[in-house]
Amino acid sequence: MDTPNFAHARVNVSDLRAAIAWYESLFGVPAEGHWPPDEPTYVHFTLGAAQFALGRYDPVPAVGARFNFEVDDVDAWWARLGPSADVVEPLHDTTYDTRKFTIRDPDGNELGFVNT
Repeated sequence: MDTPNFAHARVNVSDLRAAIAWYESLFGVPAEGHWPPDEPTYVHFTLGAAQFALGRYDPVPAVGARFNFEVDDVDAWWARLGPSADVVEPLHDTTYDTRKFTIRDPDGNELGFVNT
């Protein structure tokens, strides 16, 4: 089985516009990937090999974040982790031409696994 590569982390925020301005100032780069385009609830910043993302969801989650890991064989990871995991999203094909699933750790953090 391949070793996962850290690819993405998301921070949940209560005011996306204010957070975008604050993080753009902090990082010195513009936010990308505004989704959905008309009224975004998600943006990310490309910082080296990984993305740092912001998400606004109602209600705002009190704790936890999502971390995505790229793997060569997402089906093998699903077979290994899915049966005993607290599943947030089962293995599925996304609209972004990837396959992925998401589980939750004991503290409520979300761990996504997506094919490379």
